[in-house]
Amino acid sequence: MNRLYTTLLLLLAAGCASMPEADHTFPANSMAVTAHPIATAAARDVLARGGNAADAAVAAGMMLAVVEPSMSHLGGRTQILVRSPDGTYQVATLDRALLDRMVMIYVETDYNCWARYAKEQQFDETVQQFLSAYPNLLAKPGAAIDMQMEPTERAWEMVSTLRRCCRFPADLEMEIYAGIVGQEAAVSFLRWSREQKERPVTARQVLDNWSDVEAQVKQQRDDLQAVTLNDLVTTLEVDAGLTLGQEQNLVAYIGELTRDLKFGLVKALLKNPQVAEILCKDDYDAVILETIECISREAS
Repeated sequence: MNRLYTTLLLLLAAGCASMPEADHTFPANSMAVTAHPIATAAARDVLARGGNAADAAVAAGMMLAVVEPSMSHLGGRTQILVRSPDGTYQVATLDRALLDRMVMIYVETDYNCWARYAKEQQFDETVQQFLSAYPNLLAKPGAAIDMQMEPTERAWEMVSTLRRCCRFPADLEMEIYAGIVGQEAAVSFLRWSREQKERPVTARQVLDNWSDVEAQVKQQRDDLQAVTLNDLVTTLEVDAGLTLGQEQNLVAYIGELTRDLKFGLVKALLKNPQVAEILCKDDYDAVILETIECISREAS
């Protein structure tokens, strides 16, 4: 937490350092009001150095995140009313001028696409595993979800970044995540994280350290096994280049699965040409052949 606040202070200091020294001569009709005197002083200082209202608002907001984190922080939101000096452009509710300047873009959310991106960017493992188990909590931007904030791809990316870089007290952690992905998603995520005393085996553990995790894999519940399966599919979509040892570990893992899970995983992996070529090797017939035959009969 201290690291986060120190970063905010450094950013604020860097911004102020690039401005001329304050002469405490304020523009006519200027005013700055916040919930904390130190934040108000920061805004007044920016105005005195020649900054405009937007500059002062940013300085005050960043300072509030430091001096009053329980009310203002990175996970919060705000409403801003801006009026240009000449008054020629004003926005009312659904003003035609505003609508003419708006372009609404709706992007269809694709969990598999997001999962590959998260793997490539090395998102926090807990975030990746949670959404692997609950992909329904990856919302479409603009979708009609009854939440104040939406758990979009970018929102989960911000949660991942915060988990990698910051440590929050338990009470503040809930408040911050709720301000980013919404109350429902934040509650589900934190509850799931705390309940996972036994973490799912990751794809990298299966491929690189099979002997170390074999016993754990055999004892995994079905929901945790599903996380491992999805992680393997995503990992191999990002990079299907396997050493001989990794090939053997993958096949050994498949061999430990129940019939239905084995069928689902092999069916998904056969869509990847490089992995399909590996699974069709004669050396692995004892584990793979029966499953491939079942898939062929289903397709015919």
